[in-house]
Amino acid sequence: MKFAKWVFLLAGVYGILVTLPLYNEAQTAQMFPPAVNHPEYYYGFAGVVLAWQVAFLLIARNPLQHRSLMVAAILEKASYGIAVLVLFLQVRVTTSTLTFGLIDLMLGILFVIAYLLTGREAAK
Repeated sequence: MKFAKWVFLLAGVYGILVTLPLYNEAQTAQMFPPAVNHPEYYYGFAGVVLAWQVAFLLIARNPLQHRSLMVAAILEKASYGIAVLVLFLQVRVTTSTLTFGLIDLMLGILFVIAYLLTGREAAK
C-alpha cells in the first residue's frame, strides 16, 4: 500500500505543478502558438486536469478505500498519453509535448501496478 500512496502522491503533486502554469494563458500562447481560440475548451481542460490531481491526492490518502477510482485514473493517464503518442507519430505535436505524454503513460503504468498491489492487500 505504501507504493500506491507514493505513486498517487507523486502524480498529484507533479500534476498540480505542471497544470497551474496553464492558467497563465498569455505565457502559454507565447510558448505554444497560436493563441487560444476557444478559451472555454482550454480552461475546461485545465480545470478537469487540476481536478484529477486532487483525486490523485485523495487516492494517496487511502488507496484501499479509493481503489475503484484508480481505474478511472489509469484511463485518464492513458487517454492523454496515447493521444499524444499518436499525434507525435503523425508529426502534429512537438517533442516537448511527447515528453509530457510519455510521463503520463509512465504514471499510468505505475497506477496499474498500484491497482494490482492494492488488490492483493484487499484480498488479505
